[in-house]
Amino acid sequence: MTEGGARGPAGPRGDTAALAGRLSSLAPQADTLFAYGTLQFGPVLEELLGRVPEADLGVARDRRVAALPKRAYPGLVAEPGRMASGLVLQGLTPADWEIIDAFEDAQYELRPVRVIGREEPVPTYVWTDVVAERDWHPEEFAADHLHGYTTLCARWRAEFGRRTR
Repeated sequence: MTEGGARGPAGPRGDTAALAGRLSSLAPQADTLFAYGTLQFGPVLEELLGRVPEADLGVARDRRVAALPKRAYPGLVAEPGRMASGLVLQGLTPADWEIIDAFEDAQYELRPVRVIGREEPVPTYVWTDVVAERDWHPEEFAADHLHGYTTLCARWRAEFGRRTR
C-alpha cells in the first residue's frame, strides 16, 4: 500500500471466536472508544463506518503510541511517564463495534484505559506484539499514508460487507 512496505488494514479475520471474545469484554452499553491511531482520521472512519462519530480530545497517562514495524498504523503500549493523545469516539453502535473489531489486527486486545478527565475507563485497542522504538506521528501518517490507507479501508469495508451478508 505505501512505501517502505507498510501494511494497511489487517483485513477481515476469519477467526470469529476471537472476534466474539474481544467484544465480550465490553460493557453492553459501551459506546466510546479511545482512538489514538488511524481511527482518529475522518476519512478512515467514513470509509469504515459510513460516518464520522462525535469525538472529544483524550489523553491516556502512562501510555505511548508506538510505531509498528512494517505497518502504517500504530500500537498503544504501556510506558510510565508518557502521555498518549487521541480522540474519544462517542455514540458507537453495536454494528460500529463489529466493524471496528473485525478491522483491527489480531495482535490488539480490547482493554479499558484511563483517559484524563473521564470518570470511567474507556475501551481501546492495546498492542500486544513487538513495537518500534520510535513513536507514531499522526502528521506523518496524514502526509505519507492517509490517501492510500483510506483507499485500502474502502476495499476492506466492501469485502467485509460481502462476507457478512
